[in-house]
Amino acid sequence: MAGGVYLVDPAGAELGLVVLCGLPVEVYVPWWRMSLASHGPNPDAVREERLVWVGCQEEFARLYPRAAASIPYRLAFAVSPLKGLRRCWGTLILLWPPSRPARLDPRERGRIALSARRVARVLDAAVPPPVIPDRPRFVPLHRPGAAQAQSALAAAGLVERLSLGALALDLEGRITFANTAAAALLGRPVEQLLGTQPLQSLPWLDNATCMDAYRTAVTSHEPLTLTVLRPPEQWLDFSLHPDDSGVSILVSPRRTADHPSKPVRAHTAPTGALTASRMHLLVHLAAALTETVGVQDVVDLLADQVLPAFGAHGLILSTTEAGRIKIIGHRGYAPQVIAQLDGLPTDADLTPAGHALATGASSFFADPAELARAYPRAPQTSDKQAWAFLPLIISGRPIGCCLLAFNHPHPFATAERALLTPLAGLIAQALDRARLYDAKHNLAHTLQQTLLPHTLPSLTGLDVAARYLPASHGMDIGGDFYDLIRLTDTTAAAVIGDVQGHDVTAAALMGQVRTAVHSHATAGATPGQVLTRTDRDLADLGTDRFVTCLYAHLDLARHQVTLAGAGHPPPLVRHPDHRARAVDIDPGPPLGIGMGTPSYPLTTLPLPEGTLLALYTDGLVETPGTDIGQTTADLVQHLAKAGDLPLHHLVDSLIHHTGPTDQHTDDIAVLMLQRT
Repeated sequence: MAGGVYLVDPAGAELGLVVLCGLPVEVYVPWWRMSLASHGPNPDAVREERLVWVGCQEEFARLYPRAAASIPYRLAFAVSPLKGLRRCWGTLILLWPPSRPARLDPRERGRIALSARRVARVLDAAVPPPVIPDRPRFVPLHRPGAAQAQSALAAAGLVERLSLGALALDLEGRITFANTAAAALLGRPVEQLLGTQPLQSLPWLDNATCMDAYRTAVTSHEPLTLTVLRPPEQWLDFSLHPDDSGVSILVSPRRTADHPSKPVRAHTAPTGALTASRMHLLVHLAAALTETVGVQDVVDLLADQVLPAFGAHGLILSTTEAGRIKIIGHRGYAPQVIAQLDGLPTDADLTPAGHALATGASSFFADPAELARAYPRAPQTSDKQAWAFLPLIISGRPIGCCLLAFNHPHPFATAERALLTPLAGLIAQALDRARLYDAKHNLAHTLQQTLLPHTLPSLTGLDVAARYLPASHGMDIGGDFYDLIRLTDTTAAAVIGDVQGHDVTAAALMGQVRTAVHSHATAGATPGQVLTRTDRDLADLGTDRFVTCLYAHLDLARHQVTLAGAGHPPPLVRHPDHRARAVDIDPGPPLGIGMGTPSYPLTTLPLPEGTLLALYTDGLVETPGTDIGQTTADLVQHLAKAGDLPLHHLVDSLIHHTGPTDQHTDDIAVLMLQRT
């Protein structure tokens, strides 16, 4: 039925549609671009380099509920990665009407894979590599040898004699035929209709409801009827009949007293074939906004989902601070424009944004002249031509303003305004949650960075490197810590630990544990005594968190290290001959679990010149679905084969060996020491 090609952008962050056939490009506007980080058929095909098949709408909703909420059309599709010689270029997507079998047989899979390989070979050979255009290219389907069973002239005469209006649309959505009755009903001469898209030549059809009806017909290949008001008071029934070659549309006046304001399903259309587009969009955005975490997530979602849905080109999200507008996110505006707008007074008479923040009322401006009449003092800093200023209200109080801007004049229909109002409410709730999260996160992150050592002491004969990586999900903070404590000119204590939890409490307790260890170590306690006394300190604090810890006393004069562990993963040691192993220590219980006065056995190792010791937290070796023993063994092997890399490069190599740094589910601390 239709197909297209997506390419990964140079930054590796987005997929962009470059070519489409079988469907009008405008029908596909909401999906011209999509984030590679999102969960959907195209991103999954690229990330996992596999064919994704969805045979029906029910399967789509089960596999990709968020994506299915925004694509409520009955269809089947396959997405195949375009795997080239050195990279995955993107995806090939193929769409079928719902009448095809829900199962993809092996022969079809083979043909799809072969087609994807052919496209990938073309991309490999392209010099220069193709770029993602602003507007995807439409490629018409060629049907050679199609027999004309009837005379085109006779068919045109037949349609011309009908009292019903008749239109024919090609696969690009352009009108290729219109009879006289259609021209009269639509209020346009035939010559002004031919070669145009109905939404362009008939502005009263340019709304979300009509676009959704058309999109439903061409994607599902099922007939449907909708009723539309042609200004000022003429109601028309449009009956759409799509197939693989285009869409036939019958237009007739509605003479009954009942004039519905939204689409009516044809009796031939199955239940659910056409649903109000505003409900789909709001449901989709509501589901998507619940997954946002920080303010930047909200901005990215609005830019990726809302702008394409409304055909907008710019976005500014702002709040107030000390009586001035504070811009917290934007898209589609140059930095110098944002710099001029950021910090303007929240004067309701100066700018529409100030008016929205002061009164909680929306403002819509279809062109620059309309804006200038209402706000003559407003700064004209960009080339945008139409604007919607939406107040973001929580508990009756405006907390911000969302600006949607358009590159061309844009009259805001009543239905569009009615959709933007509840959308602003959803954005406000998400923004309020996101700002609270960002505030907590910034507080916790600042606390954690303050408590971790900014620099490590230097000792003659000891090379040191350390890293801390927060988890890639959640609060982005944790209780992992490390330290190197200089005791004398030839002795030092290295400590690494992990406080239970990923929140402000964990970060604060981490600081208390680190202080306690430092105090006991500098007081001359042995490794076992340091852990025992720190355990007692935790009991006195009355915390319900436990802590794992590994303490190493380094004696450079005696060339030895003494270890004591409290439920912590064993360290790794690499000998001067590059043999590596995990140290077999006898750990005691974690700190803070209330076992009275626990004992912590000691393990002593020789520390000749060239010996390397790696201390780490469990985030380095614990990966969902993998065996921790095997992961540790892989690290040991990697350490042995790493060669004589500088220590700072070696610690980075060790972390990257366990997986991409943006996919760790737990925070990671690594402290690496080498006798020199």
